[in-house]
Amino acid sequence: MKLKKHYRTIVISDLHMGSKGCKAALLNDFLRNHTSDYLYLNGDIFDCWKIQQNKWYFNRPQSKVLRRLLKISLSKTQVVYVLGNHDDFFRNFITYNVNLGKILVVNEHTHIGANGQKFLVTHGDMFDTVTRVHRWVSFLGDKAYDWLLRMNGAVNACRRLIGLRYWSLSQYLKTKVKKAVNFIYDFEETLARYAKSKNYEGVICGHIHVAEIKDLHGITYLNSGDWVESCTALVEDDTGCWSIIHWHKTDNELRNLTNTIK
Repeated sequence: MKLKKHYRTIVISDLHMGSKGCKAALLNDFLRNHTSDYLYLNGDIFDCWKIQQNKWYFNRPQSKVLRRLLKISLSKTQVVYVLGNHDDFFRNFITYNVNLGKILVVNEHTHIGANGQKFLVTHGDMFDTVTRVHRWVSFLGDKAYDWLLRMNGAVNACRRLIGLRYWSLSQYLKTKVKKAVNFIYDFEETLARYAKSKNYEGVICGHIHVAEIKDLHGITYLNSGDWVESCTALVEDDTGCWSIIHWHKTDNELRNLTNTIK
């Protein structure tokens, strides 16, 4: 039997459960193979915007993920759910930290690393001017993103026929289109400056679906990516060292994962 890999801390974000884009089978496989002392669900765990758009989609693999997360919360793992913009519906019910069973639900949190480093844990949407001030633009962007994900599916179906690996159109555009690159840069810089102003040594976020570990003006910037395209997680070992896990499977492995979901 394969032993689970244990970490001090695991951070996942942007699962978007409730949408067709959620890679729930891969996520469930990741959670089944990794354990931690701390697990941060760093925003957009549910995609409540899909309810408003009458596009809510919750299948069996997503149900399996939810059950596994609840099971993890009943173990020795401390689970913290930091709310994001797609699940900000829940912000209407909390004015301070509350518990959902054994899951701590917060708007932001402080994480102390194994080496004593102090991190601000936030989804990051409050530092995105478009999301915070012009929400209608975000809804349009969400629809455009859904279209890109559908295009991803069509493009990769063709690539599989000729033996090529998965390639993300939307991730490519994020890293190549000037406005997208500038947006990511501004987002990272804003978060780093804010963390520094509040005497944090690092910041852990999600929101923009781009996994990253970098130093910005003396602030350790960590982004956990997403489980719609990149399927990434942040992990911290017992020395306080952080890394990014990319959790991918071949087509046959993914098909087997989906078929064995109970």
